[in-house]
Amino acid sequence: MTTHSAGTGRITGQTAEGIAGSIRQLVDRGILAPGDALPPVRTLAADLGVHRNTVVSAYRTLTSVGVAVTRGRGGTSVADPTPVAEEGGSGDTRYTDVASGNPGVRWLPDAATVADVAAGTARTTDGPVLYGTGTVDPALRDVAERWIAADRPWPFTLHVTGGAVDAVERLLAQELSRGDAVALEDPCFLTSVNTVRLAGYRTVPVPVDAEGMTPAGLRAALAAGVRAVVCTPRAHNPTGASLTAPRAAELRRILADHPWVLVIEDDHFSLLSAQPYRPVIGAGQQRWALVRSVSKFLGPDLRLAVVACDDRTAGRLGARLSPGTTWVSHLLQRTAAGLLTDAGVRARMSAAREHYARQNRAFVQLLAGRGVTASAGDGLNVWVRTGGDARAVARRLADRGWLVRPGGEFALTPGTAAGHLRVTVHDLDAAAASALADDIAAAAGG
Repeated sequence: MTTHSAGTGRITGQTAEGIAGSIRQLVDRGILAPGDALPPVRTLAADLGVHRNTVVSAYRTLTSVGVAVTRGRGGTSVADPTPVAEEGGSGDTRYTDVASGNPGVRWLPDAATVADVAAGTARTTDGPVLYGTGTVDPALRDVAERWIAADRPWPFTLHVTGGAVDAVERLLAQELSRGDAVALEDPCFLTSVNTVRLAGYRTVPVPVDAEGMTPAGLRAALAAGVRAVVCTPRAHNPTGASLTAPRAAELRRILADHPWVLVIEDDHFSLLSAQPYRPVIGAGQQRWALVRSVSKFLGPDLRLAVVACDDRTAGRLGARLSPGTTWVSHLLQRTAAGLLTDAGVRARMSAAREHYARQNRAFVQLLAGRGVTASAGDGLNVWVRTGGDARAVARRLADRGWLVRPGGEFALTPGTAAGHLRVTVHDLDAAAASALADDIAAAAGG
């Protein structure tokens, strides 16, 4: 077999997977370092005795998993393993953190309420849960099936996972192999980007506008051969966009020609949303899943999401949620069920829905009065147009004591959202909100 030198190592392989694997080994061993150029496609193909498309495919796989970067005529080189941005607060007390994307603590059930509900469920439990017990607790099943059936009146099978991220990761894993293509919104929820890259899937960006995922982008992704589509039907993070009825109907028509593509709806804001649920999953879709997490209204630490899906997907997902090893704690499930049906908690959720929407609208109006365009949309965040390089604006805001999210952190395609900021303002009082609006206007103008 012909080989190609790379530093003091050799690139080998006769298939795209083999070539990519060889390069990854050289990177893992430190023989190829960040910034090192990989051989030109034609050169490596000739040396290995393979078609140039084989090398192109290998490089594409390496790029999709973050091992390599391609710069057009600048060639392909080993990527710098810079950590990808993560959701959550910074913990740095030097700044006022409006970058976290967290729900407001006062709108979540307090510790005493959670403890009381958990104790109540424990008193009604018929002994310990043992290996082999069904993975979905009857109490949560009853609540979740009514919750899902109100929006999806046709048959589904229910599973419970350790949160929405866990659900999406397991759903993709039961359908895709390394290198397979998956359609993600662009800009995209940070954790979805990380999930896909770490698993080695190839991302196909689908642009998002004020009405949600775009039809042209979805058509292009399906034409590119994606095997799965992940869509946020409402409260898209970071933009706040929700699908309109006409847009959802158009997306369903497009997907109707691809019934075996797995369509995952991440309805993360469900019970807090000011918008109705408008599905992209049509009645004829053969592979689908609707994921609803409880983290935004019961708390991020209550690691739980319910997943409704078709029978085939449910069977494969169930194999990854074994009643012997990897099920979600029944105590946790019963506590979630108790909280979801508690009158006081439901009242607090209703108040939170109104608070988030009111605070976001008010902040958009503050910015408008200062000549800055922003969108409240739906969800926990405000999407701010800076009119220039948002990273530079973010640096200026840091100098003024504010921590914000540049829109480029959510981008799959370079340049997407580069002129936007995402800010989480629902915990700011009137004086702080006014000060932030002043500083954003000044930083953007500067």
